[in-house]
Amino acid sequence: MTYAAITGWGACMPPAVLTNDDLSTFLDTSDEWISSRTGMRERRVSHVGAIELSTIAASRALACAGLDASDVDLIIYGGVSNDELVPNSASGVQVALGATRAASIDLNTACTSFCYGLTTATAMIRTGVVRNAIVIGVELISRYMDWSNRNVAVLFGDGAAAVVLQASENEEGVLGSILGCDAEGRQTLRVRGFGCTYALHDVTFGDTLWDFDGQAIFKRAVHAMSDASKRVLEQQGLTADQVDLVVPHQANLRIIEAVAKYAGVPMDRVVVTVEKYGNMSAATVPVALVEALEAGRVKPGATLLMPAFGGGLTYCSLLVKWGQRVTPLGTSPMTLPPLTHTALEMVNTIRSHQDPHGRSLEGLMAPTFAESFADANAG
Repeated sequence: MTYAAITGWGACMPPAVLTNDDLSTFLDTSDEWISSRTGMRERRVSHVGAIELSTIAASRALACAGLDASDVDLIIYGGVSNDELVPNSASGVQVALGATRAASIDLNTACTSFCYGLTTATAMIRTGVVRNAIVIGVELISRYMDWSNRNVAVLFGDGAAAVVLQASENEEGVLGSILGCDAEGRQTLRVRGFGCTYALHDVTFGDTLWDFDGQAIFKRAVHAMSDASKRVLEQQGLTADQVDLVVPHQANLRIIEAVAKYAGVPMDRVVVTVEKYGNMSAATVPVALVEALEAGRVKPGATLLMPAFGGGLTYCSLLVKWGQRVTPLGTSPMTLPPLTHTALEMVNTIRSHQDPHGRSLEGLMAPTFAESFADANAG
């Protein structure tokens, strides 16, 4: 039987740090208010595009695996942040790496995009469609954040990480997956301002309004991630005691703690990065995985649980069996260009281009065709 082993990993974190104190210079908030509610103290703001972050992360993962770009059959770019709509972002990573043989796919399931991508690439390897794949989780949320809304502006950050999957006869990699979508709650998390719905309105890039029902999202996230984790363990005939490490989506420290409690895993076996990176959406799980490997927390043969939850409202939990190697085979020479502005300076530049009145977005609440169709047929 063919499996999809994770043989390479790498992250690319922007060096510019935006602190809670920085946020308090233009929002009615404080370090205590943010940290007590979310566990977050810092987040990163990128001075380069998402494709560049992704390319460096992917190059580090390839070097770690000891592979050349020409060996790659598939690139999956997971996230909601694209430098352009057309062409797709995965093709930008492909050309930057020189991966001339690779198929290139963008996959957007919001915060679960990396995990969904990992499941997709695993299935393609196990069925013989490809042999080597790169899966990326990346976000550049700072560029389209509504920086006037403290309920969301304090939560999110930029970053990227990637893994390499290779066909293997050893039983390792993603062994079990539970994927789902709590679509009835999709409007509890919505970014208005992007997409064809807004094309005929006076909306410019960066003018967004975020619908974010924190209480509803908390309840749905905890339930979905906990239930998916329970089901994937049952699927593989394992118990929580047999999980060596949980690498969860970093939405909020309270959500992480609640999911760990319901899953029956103590917090000392949970990877937490939310304090220094905030919620990086699709990048949170792979960045946390890379940091756990670099810290020596992933042991040879370890069993990892990866639950996630995001817009849509998509959710998942993956069960991963690690291989025997936990150290890189090589390093990549790719690096980010020098930083010329602070995170706060970059955010203030973005804010200066945003319409303080939100254009006409407040009135754009009409349901999409799909929602109208569903409502009509419900009766």
